[in-house]
Amino acid sequence: MLYLIVTIINLLSFIIFGLDKRRSIKHQRRIPENTLLLVSFLGGTIGAILGMLIFRHKISKTSFLLKFGVVVLTQIVLISLLRTI
Repeated sequence: MLYLIVTIINLLSFIIFGLDKRRSIKHQRRIPENTLLLVSFLGGTIGAILGMLIFRHKISKTSFLLKFGVVVLTQIVLISLLRTI
């Protein structure tokens, strides 16, 4: 069941990154970076990475990449702590 939830979150993350890229190209209202980071933090990291690479989105924005790195490091620390319990 957990695998299904994580898969859905990653798919959602991938779609949101693609949608934001599309809105960027069309000069429409964008999805806030905090939303992209939150979805990534909640389990959509793999979908976010794939979305960034496939859609070539946010890969040259250093400030976003640093924030994304903090999200990934936070996830690693939390998973490590949970595994020791």
